[in-house]
Amino acid sequence: MAFVELKGATLDLPIYDVQGRSLKKQVLRMGRRNTIAEDNAGVIVVRAIDNVDLRLESGDRIGLIGHNGAGKSTLLRTMAGIYSPTTGTVTSEGKIVPLLDISLGMDDNSSGYQNIRLRGLLLGMTDAEIKQKADEIAEFCELGDYLDLPLRTYSSGMRVRLAFAVSTAVDAEILLLDEVMGVGDASFMHKAKERLADLHSRAEIVVLAMHANAEIRRVCNKALWMERGKVRAFGPVEEVVAAYEAQV
Repeated sequence: MAFVELKGATLDLPIYDVQGRSLKKQVLRMGRRNTIAEDNAGVIVVRAIDNVDLRLESGDRIGLIGHNGAGKSTLLRTMAGIYSPTTGTVTSEGKIVPLLDISLGMDDNSSGYQNIRLRGLLLGMTDAEIKQKADEIAEFCELGDYLDLPLRTYSSGMRVRLAFAVSTAVDAEILLLDEVMGVGDASFMHKAKERLADLHSRAEIVVLAMHANAEIRRVCNKALWMERGKVRAFGPVEEVVAAYEAQV
């Protein structure tokens, strides 16, 4: 049975490229409630998530809400194991697939077909799985003969189509998504939404960060409200989203 559990998870991110005393003071003034501070070496440290206790179980469809900079994306990356908490623990059971940067691992000098393999391997697919799904991915992205050409010859929209097609071909038990990506014209967007819905249905746990509250109400059964790196509220989607909307 799939689950993700965070116990007292706190993540401090050092910022090494803040130069000059006046700039440091300006950055420190931006911080509230000690979310930005200096460590003993004088390095600026941002507390990205702060003492998060959370358990997600099979059947959960979680919508992450909160202002920009509230810690939603960082929380997803911590759940995925991309970031290790500074203190506290993150444990999980089940295959986690983070669709946080769908173009990650793709190479400009490799062909579309080669990038299907590169991106697939990065997402934890085996060679056998990639070979099995390659034709379906090629058909879905509608790039035809361009798949034999280097990625550097693609438009930005074609790159996103290919990345989206590969990323959503993976089988996930725990699916982490950071915003729903735009992937082209209206007809392709319709296909993309259907594909995402199918991906959601196959996963045991889905965690979705986005700013469209109507979409969160539609696809999620719970909501997690993040504020300044902390969990402000977690519970039934309508209850939490309504409380958030009353504050903004």
